[in-house]
Amino acid sequence: MKKNKRIVCLLVLMVSLVSCETSLKINIEENKDSFEFPFFIPEDKPDRPLSAAVARNYDAYESIRPEQTELYTQFKYTELKGFDYNNGDGTITRRDPSKVIFENGKYYVWYTYRHTPVKPVGMARAKEANDTIPSSDWDLSDIWYATSNDGFIWEEQGVAVPRPPKPQPGWRSVTTTDILKWKGKYYLYYQAFMEASGLRGDFCPVAVSYSDSPDGPWISASKVVIPNGSEGSWDQYSIHDPYPLVHDGKIYLYYKGDFDKKPDLKPSKIRMQGLAIAEDPLGPFVKHPLNPVINSGHETTLFPFKKGVAAIVQRDGQEHNTIQYAEDWVNFEIASITELLPVAAGPYIPDAFTDTKDGKGISWGISHFINAGGDWKYNHTILTRFDCDLSVSIHDDQMKKHYYNYSPEFYYSKHGLSEKQRARIEQQTSNLNENKKD
Repeated sequence: MKKNKRIVCLLVLMVSLVSCETSLKINIEENKDSFEFPFFIPEDKPDRPLSAAVARNYDAYESIRPEQTELYTQFKYTELKGFDYNNGDGTITRRDPSKVIFENGKYYVWYTYRHTPVKPVGMARAKEANDTIPSSDWDLSDIWYATSNDGFIWEEQGVAVPRPPKPQPGWRSVTTTDILKWKGKYYLYYQAFMEASGLRGDFCPVAVSYSDSPDGPWISASKVVIPNGSEGSWDQYSIHDPYPLVHDGKIYLYYKGDFDKKPDLKPSKIRMQGLAIAEDPLGPFVKHPLNPVINSGHETTLFPFKKGVAAIVQRDGQEHNTIQYAEDWVNFEIASITELLPVAAGPYIPDAFTDTKDGKGISWGISHFINAGGDWKYNHTILTRFDCDLSVSIHDDQMKKHYYNYSPEFYYSKHGLSEKQRARIEQQTSNLNENKKD
C-alpha cells in the first residue's frame, strides 16, 4: 500500500514538473523580449533587468556606441614647421604650450622655452645645477611665443615673459604658461620656480603677467596669485599647469597638484586637478572646497562644452585615457575612453573667454612630445599639432574609429621585456624544474 502511494506521489510530482516546465516555456515564449536582450540595441534604456555593465552604457555615457558620442575621438598628429631644436642635442626644448588664440588675423601660442649651453643633468642630480646648467627639461626656462596663419607653419616671435630678477617669483624658471583674455587685456599665468627642480621636488606657485596686446610688452604682477596650500594639504608643494577659462562671469582657473609622494612606489606621486575661482585676473583666487575636482591626469586641459566643461585626462591616475564632462564645472564624470591622447594639450578654443552657455568644443591644438629623439641622454621636448573631433560642429568618421592597429615591431621594441624581467622569468622556470625533480 505504501509502495503504491509512493508511486502515485512520484507520478504527481513528474506531472507537476512537466507542467511547470511547459508553463515556463510558454511564459518565456510569450515574454521573449523581457528575457533576451534584443539584437538591435534600443536607444532608450529597456525596462527590464540589466547587468551592471549594460546598465552603465545607458546611465554613464551619451551613447552605447563610441562613434555616436560627441566627446569621443581618436587623435591625429602633424609635425610643425618653423622650430629648430639644434639637431636634438638636448640644449633646446619647447614644451607645455598654452591654449591657442586667434587675434590680429593669426593664431598665437605661448610655451616653455629652454636654450642652455648644456643639456639637463636630471632632477636626481639637481645639486649639480647652477646658473647655466639646468636640472630638468624645464629648468632655466623663459616663456616664448609664436604665430601662424594656418596652425601648421609657425614663426617664432621671441620671448614674452623672461625670468625676473631674484628674488621675484620665477627667478629660477618660468614655465607651463596659459593665456586668458579678459575685458580687452591679456594675462599669462605660469609656474614660478624659485629653486631648481629636484632639490626638494618640483615645487612652485603660480604667478601672472599682463598686457594690452598678445604681442606684449608683458608686465609682471610681481606676486604669487595662486599660492601653495597649507602644510599637510594636497597642493602644499605643487601648483602646476594653470589653465584659465571664463564661466559665470568669473575666472575659473584649473591646476594640477602632485602629492602623496611615496618613494617605494613607481610612480611615486599621485596627480589630480584642482580649481580656483576669482572675479579679477589678479585675484584673489579662492580654491574650491571640493578640490581636487579631477582624480587623474598629468596635465590640465579643458574646454567649454554645451552647458558645462570637458576635460582631456591623460596619463596618470585611475581614470587616465578618458575624456570627462562636468555640467556644473566641478563634478566630473567619464564621457568616453580613448587612446593616444595629446600630452600637455593647448587646444584652439574660440569660446574659451566668452562665458558661453553653449560650448562648441574643439577640433585641434598644440601639444608636445617628450624625449623627442628617443634617447634620454639628450632629452628634449618638441611641439606638435593634434587634430580631433570633440566638436558639436563637425562629425569626422575617421576621428571616431575605436582602435589603433600597431605593428609587431612596436610591441617588441617599445613594450618588450627588460633584461631584468627576462632573468626573473628564467629563474621562475628554473625553480619550477627543480621542484619537479624533487
